[in-house]
Amino acid sequence: MRKEIPAPIIAVLSENMPVVETHASLDNLFSYAEAPGEPPEGSKPVKVQAWLRRVNKESGHPLVVLGRLIECYMELPDIEDATSTWSGVPTVDVKKEFKAKLEAILSRCNLTYLTGGIISDGSSAPSRSLAELIKGRDIPSIDAEFNRALANVNSEPREAVSAACNILESIFKTYITDEKLEMPQKQDLQNVWKVVRSDLGFNPGALEDDDLKKILSGVLSVVDGIGAFRTHASSAHGQGRKIYNLKPRHARLAIHSAHTIALFVLETWDERKSRK
Repeated sequence: MRKEIPAPIIAVLSENMPVVETHASLDNLFSYAEAPGEPPEGSKPVKVQAWLRRVNKESGHPLVVLGRLIECYMELPDIEDATSTWSGVPTVDVKKEFKAKLEAILSRCNLTYLTGGIISDGSSAPSRSLAELIKGRDIPSIDAEFNRALANVNSEPREAVSAACNILESIFKTYITDEKLEMPQKQDLQNVWKVVRSDLGFNPGALEDDDLKKILSGVLSVVDGIGAFRTHASSAHGQGRKIYNLKPRHARLAIHSAHTIALFVLETWDERKSRK
């Protein structure tokens, strides 16, 4: 259901965005958020207010635009660093203050910001647990979880890889529970995957087609690789040890691979159920 940006949120944005943005950066930000139309005329507060009202009137998904607009403020790192004036008196970090105001007004309007520029009103699919999405085979929402991981690739590639791995773990654990299989003592990705792939018959040796054997063998290796990748890429090393040089392109590879495997497992699971 289409929901508009609430008036109190428009008021907070109109008051605070002009403090931290120039006319040019406002234009770029609204353009990135795919707000409709050309930049409105007038002062910065007038521009923000007019553009947000236009979003409500003309955009098919106003809350999607809102999520993209506030993403850069809501995902500021939580670092305690007060800057100082020439007199030595600490100044307020206006962006962090703005973030706090946004969190408060979103809560008042019964909205929640989710990492990756997503605004949830509590009824939308991304706000439900991943296990529920999997049980309901809500594929677009599972896509949204992977997209949320991709949204953090450039800023937090390690977190994005962890998110992709966690999605696979959730799918595999849900499968084990629903199919009443024995959950392994160690419930990491590799161990829950062993149970799932055995039950689903993902055994390359059982296939007659050599090409499919190669693909399935690759899938088995990829899952193990994603789990190891998360462990090694996010490990904390002491000073003097070489840190894993994880790049956004590496994280994208892991996320896209995990997405492909997730869909393959769910489709195989559904096909098996249809045969019973």
